[in-house]
Amino acid sequence: MQIAIAATQAGDTTHLGGDLLVLGILFVIAYILGRLGKAVGLPAIPIYMVVGLLASPNFHIFPLDFIHNDYIALIAVFGLIMLLFSLGLEFDQDEFFGNAGKLIISGGSYIAFNMIAGFAFGFLVGWGTREALVIAGITATSSSAIVTKLLIELNRLANPETPMILGVTVVEDIFIAIYLAIVSVVLSGETAIWPVVAKLGIAFLFLVVMFALARFGGKWVSRLFRTKDDELFTILFFGLAIMFGGLGEILGVTDAIGAFLIGLVLGASRYRNKIEHIAIPLRDVFGAFFFLNFGLGLNPAQFPEVIWPVLGAVVMTMILNIVAGQFVARLNGLGVQAGINATVILQNRGEFALILATLALAAGLDERIQAFAGLYVLVMAVAGPILAANSEKIGGALLQTKKKKRASQNLGAAEGANRSRIVDPMILEQIALVEAATATLEPGENPATRAYVDRVVEQASNQSDLQGRADHPDRPSGSRPPARGSRPEKDDEY
Repeated sequence: MQIAIAATQAGDTTHLGGDLLVLGILFVIAYILGRLGKAVGLPAIPIYMVVGLLASPNFHIFPLDFIHNDYIALIAVFGLIMLLFSLGLEFDQDEFFGNAGKLIISGGSYIAFNMIAGFAFGFLVGWGTREALVIAGITATSSSAIVTKLLIELNRLANPETPMILGVTVVEDIFIAIYLAIVSVVLSGETAIWPVVAKLGIAFLFLVVMFALARFGGKWVSRLFRTKDDELFTILFFGLAIMFGGLGEILGVTDAIGAFLIGLVLGASRYRNKIEHIAIPLRDVFGAFFFLNFGLGLNPAQFPEVIWPVLGAVVMTMILNIVAGQFVARLNGLGVQAGINATVILQNRGEFALILATLALAAGLDERIQAFAGLYVLVMAVAGPILAANSEKIGGALLQTKKKKRASQNLGAAEGANRSRIVDPMILEQIALVEAATATLEPGENPATRAYVDRVVEQASNQSDLQGRADHPDRPSGSRPPARGSRPEKDDEY
């Protein structure tokens, strides 16, 4: 019996050896592509997805395949849990509760712009009501991981719009927790009203309890981590993240939200920085599995079916973010350039879109959702950082164009005003005609006509002098402006 078990284990090890070799190759490829992506400012998320797509059995160019997929999916779940755990850990409670009103208005208006349009777009696509709910979530919120990384890499942490951007992401994190709780109940397939109400009640009670514990129970939580042993310290917080992920799944709010909430609680403890220091490398490694696994599930054959919905969603997202970015910037008393910077950074989409697509696929929704989310995230995660890196140039060009247009308008108005100050052409024409008609008069001949001519000429001269002094107060009385085309004196200001 023991020999049989050993032989079986040896056989499994042989199979695992091949899978481990494939995984190692994939991660090396991810490293190479990641270095190339860094050179042009791309984040890691689309790189991992592309590597997974290349290794997918649906993509026949890359000659790799997995014998076992279950354990890859399990490690991907660990990645999802660590992504949301880190998100909760980094949640700034003091910033939120200290400036809740302004943050809720800013972040809420940004989400509302995108959510309403995304929901309408979901119905326009025509894949179904539940699919529309998922599409609205996919297009409504940005990727906190990409946004934070871009702010650091672009050296914009000191920019005036950065607190506003981070405030929007904070509100988005809370929205994600609530939205996932609602979506998980809707996607459960429950149709009876009271079971749905009960599930929603349990989900929101869980959210309220964990938020309250995070807000007021920091000292109690800190007592759990009184150990100098880094190994035990790591085992404890990793175990809590996995445990609460499972608890969230059992309560119907998804494992991602359970992990987010325990991260929120641990972030309120005095050991937050130490946990974050250890958790970030774990998040990066396990998170790579999550994005790679999502890429493995993409089917390029479905891309032609979703190419137009994806392009429509990309255009919609960019237009809405322009409007929402400027609106939120105005709310916070910031200028146009700050709104442009916020627009291009907040339009990045990433992990939350993929989480929703994963939930939709598990719930049996339209299979095109996965291809839609994957292609949408790929496009946005590639275009977003490139636009963000050039937002100052974009803003400079747009604002310079506006300045030139405004200056041209002002110059035109000034010239028009100057032209209006010139002596009435009718008077000048009248003078010329009268002078021509009386040019042959001898002195003393028809004195009434001569007196009339002199009076008209004197009137025109006085009008010209008055307007010349109004335009140029420093010009001596009686002096005339230079004729058109002549060079003005140095003291003249034109």
